[in-house]
Amino acid sequence: MTSPLRVVVLVSGAGSNLQALIDAAAGDGAPFRLLAVGADRDGTLGVERAATAGIPTFVCRVPDYLTRADWDLDLERQISAVDPDLVVSAGFMKVLGPAVLGSHRVVNTHPALLPSFPGAHGVRDAMAHGVRVTGCTCHWVDAGVDTGPIIDQRCVRVEDDDTVESLHERIKVVEREMLVDVVRALAADRSWQGD
Repeated sequence: MTSPLRVVVLVSGAGSNLQALIDAAAGDGAPFRLLAVGADRDGTLGVERAATAGIPTFVCRVPDYLTRADWDLDLERQISAVDPDLVVSAGFMKVLGPAVLGSHRVVNTHPALLPSFPGAHGVRDAMAHGVRVTGCTCHWVDAGVDTGPIIDQRCVRVEDDDTVESLHERIKVVEREMLVDVVRALAADRSWQGD
């Protein structure tokens, strides 16, 4: 039997995607295991969720370093300390640099159907454009902002009475399910590890 996929999750906020992964990894026979959770700020609910689940955590804040490159190098060091197969950016609101991306395969979720509406305001931008269908994307992370190869996408219809907040909440429900499905699929078929 194949050993569970070893995963590090990076978070910036509430960690609802992280919680979906924690729940899916619970119990015997789960195809992946969460080794650690890292955050880019203190006091996140995501880190609290990890601690409650008994998962080691670390915080790596950009302002604590002289340069962004120093931050990237230390983040890579902290990720590498647990030797993951995969890093999941789950609502992590920092662009990863060459040290992390040169050492680890990283997936990210985004609350829009890429390549449309990349960046930090995907839901707002999609609504402002007047789309009737939006959704979420899981993709491999590259040096760009939401430009890496797409792994999976799920659609969410925009309702007439939606606000940015109500639409984003409905997207998050679908996004959590998609992320768990993607990590399970990557654990089942590891051909990507040879890339």
